[in-house]
Amino acid sequence: MEWIMSIKENARYRMLESVRMIDKSLVLISDEEMWHKPNSKLNSLANLLLHLSGNIRQYIISSLGENADLRERDKEFTVTSGKGKQELLQDFKDTVQEALDIISNCTEEQLLRKREVQGFRMDGMGVVLHVVEHLSYHTGQIAFWVKYNKEKDLGFYEGHDLNRLNS
Repeated sequence: MEWIMSIKENARYRMLESVRMIDKSLVLISDEEMWHKPNSKLNSLANLLLHLSGNIRQYIISSLGENADLRERDKEFTVTSGKGKQELLQDFKDTVQEALDIISNCTEEQLLRKREVQGFRMDGMGVVLHVVEHLSYHTGQIAFWVKYNKEKDLGFYEGHDLNRLNS
């Protein structure tokens, strides 16, 4: 069971790191900028937060947590205005916290049981890995969007020597 705890702890750490980076990125963004689409092929920052919440709800809260799947994926991308930055961020953080609670409390059976999510067959471990990877991917997009538009280093690792060699 030690390996299961390790996986849960590492998933939690990685998801909270993404939340921290998104939080730090969006400090520089106004409510209006949250809904700006750079072009017709790109999503707004607000759409990305809605999409991340939808994905986390479908994979972790619904599938792993064994709750109803109510996701309407297309709406995550088609909405063009609405909530302000703080409300969007809080909804996203609440979703992440609910998912983290489910991950923390899931059993070995839930992690190993095969299920179908979004048309893909995977076990609970695959569900958790998907969410961590998907969240990280879009966190990078959000950071890039902000860095590009604000011409500012986001300082995710200020105070850490990232050139330090392994020991």
